[in-house]
Amino acid sequence: MNFDENEIISAAMIGFDMIEGPVLKWTQTFVDHKINIDFETFMMNFYLSFRGGNDGLKPRAILYDDFYIVAYPRGLELCCLFMKPRGISGKLNHLGEIAEQIIDKMDQIEDEDGESGETDKDEVKRIIVNMLSGQEMSTPEIRRYFKMTNSEIWKIMSELEESEQVLRTQKMGRSQMWTSA
Repeated sequence: MNFDENEIISAAMIGFDMIEGPVLKWTQTFVDHKINIDFETFMMNFYLSFRGGNDGLKPRAILYDDFYIVAYPRGLELCCLFMKPRGISGKLNHLGEIAEQIIDKMDQIEDEDGESGETDKDEVKRIIVNMLSGQEMSTPEIRRYFKMTNSEIWKIMSELEESEQVLRTQKMGRSQMWTSA
């Protein structure tokens, strides 16, 4: 993005009070603009966006529909420059088209992977039946072998039980014990 000093429409300094949290120290408007920024309302959002979170991964600028903000930290304070970009709507529209293409491509890949999901489920069932051959295992023990939620493993175990491939043997506490049929 090409920067032009004339794009700066206003600036604000957000300080940090140990009791109150982020506080608006001052604002200054350089150019009349149609953008109505309520600094008091957005102050917490701006401060957390630029100063919160991961130590090594913090944004330098955030782009909104009508303006963007570039922030520079100084101690616990944050100087925010509010800027009106010129000629960026065309670039954003083009990026939107690229994003749509990527989404469509990933949806196609997901659909193709979804078809193989049944075979993955069948493979998990086969492995469970083999694991339970000649031994008892609890549902939590079985679940540890697969990256599945509790409800997913119970669904598979219920399907295996309905097809008479596994049997419930006993209940120990809250855990159901299983063995192959």
